[in-house]
Parts: sequence; C-alpha cells; structure tokens
Amino acid sequence: MDYLDQLESQSVYVLREAFNRIEKLAMLWSLGKDSNVMIWLARKAFFGHVPFPAMHIDTGKKFPEMYAFRDRYAKEWNLNFIRENCPPIEETDPSLPPAARSAARKTLGLRNAIAKHGFTGIIAGIRRDEEAVRAKERYFSPRGDSGQWDFRDQPPEFWDHFNTDLPPGTHLRVHPLLHWTEVDIWRYTEREKIPCVPLYFAKDGKRYRSLGDADITNPFNSTATTIPEIIAELEATRTPERAGRAMDRETEDAFERLRADGYM
Repeated sequence: MDYLDQLESQSVYVLREAFNRIEKLAMLWSLGKDSNVMIWLARKAFFGHVPFPAMHIDTGKKFPEMYAFRDRYAKEWNLNFIRENCPPIEETDPSLPPAARSAARKTLGLRNAIAKHGFTGIIAGIRRDEEAVRAKERYFSPRGDSGQWDFRDQPPEFWDHFNTDLPPGTHLRVHPLLHWTEVDIWRYTEREKIPCVPLYFAKDGKRYRSLGDADITNPFNSTATTIPEIIAELEATRTPERAGRAMDRETEDAFERLRADGYM
C-alpha cells in the first residue's frame, strides 16, 4: 500500500463512519478539485453509488466552465444532485469587507439548505494545508444551531474515535480530506484519472489554482498545461494556494470571521 492508498483508506473510513452514524447526510460539491476527489472517494466507499445527496450551494457567479462541468458529471456520476441558491448580498453582514461579504452568501445559502432539508451532517472537502484557520478543524466538527464554529472548543479525536453525540439543533461538518495536501490531490487525480474543470490548466500563460466566484477569484502566471506540470510547479512554489482568492487578503481576520460564522 503506497501513501496515496493510505490517504484513500483513511478518507473512505471517515465517509463510512459518517454514513453509519449520521441520520441525514449531504455532501457539498463546490465543483473544485478537492470536492471532485471527495465524490470519487465516496463512489469507492459505497461501491460506485453515492448514497447521499451532492449539494451545490450556488451563488450564480461561478465560471461557465464550472457550470458545464457540474451539469455533465452530475449525470455521468449518477449523483442525487441538489442545487440551492444563495440569498442576495444585502442579507449578509455589512461590516465584512466586499469580497468576504460576497463569499458570505454561501454561508447563508448553506444555512438555509440545512434548515430546508433537515440535514444533520454536511460533508465538506477542506484540507488542513489550505489555510491556517482550516488547520484547526476536526474530521467530525460540531456546529451550533446557526452553523457557528468555535475552534477553541472542539472534541478530541484520539485513535479515530469520532464524537457524533450532539445536542438537538446542532449538526456535524465531516471533513474526509483533512489529511490530504494540495499536491496529494493532484497526484491522486492523475492516478485515478479524475475529471476536473479545465480552468486549472494554463491558457495564455495563466491558470487558476483555487476556484471560487468569477468576480473574486484571480488566475496567476503559469505554463502548467498537464497534471505532472502542475505537480512540478507546486513542488517549487512558495505562494499560498488561495493567493488568488480576494476574500482571504482583504483584512487579517476576514476568513476567520467567515469560518466562525459557518463558512465551508
């Protein structure tokens, strides 16, 4: 068993534990490289069928290539697909800086979707190496009745024992990719031949490394047109993965405020 097999095995274990323990479960599908790997792993964990809905919290501002990818693979992967719209920006916290306030629409959209469908568990494809605040997460992370997250008060997870006993009105976020890195994702995508949005590959000297809304996500200079070239590029760079995400750079605490309020 090589290290990609070990990563896969741990994620499959987390997904099966979540399905076994959580009554009403859904998986977030952002259409990015991480959530595509997550759906791939779920199909492996449950013998080709994802037994819970794959939900896209849609701001209506994604790149056309992302919507085309979603519409194709929701059918090809035979997903129980749910699309939920986000509320207008006027309903978000006006004290947030502009890009963070735009991103906060997804928090409200997710909160509304959980209330609408009665989900008690939400699977999300975040990784510890993505961003400092996400590094504080647990595999099974409790959320308050409005989706709030208190990173100072989280259950311990010793020897793969996960706490799923929660008070009424709360729900769990489940993170099966926490132990993966960005390079792991690309090595696994290459090995498994997992489809991904073409925006990740360089065109006219630029490519996207992390995909979000089109109006708050920027490409960077790159010549990587294949996955091996992307991996080589990542192994040589010291630039943060989310450097192209405007909301991460507006203020020092913008992303932490979003996460504490329930952002993915």
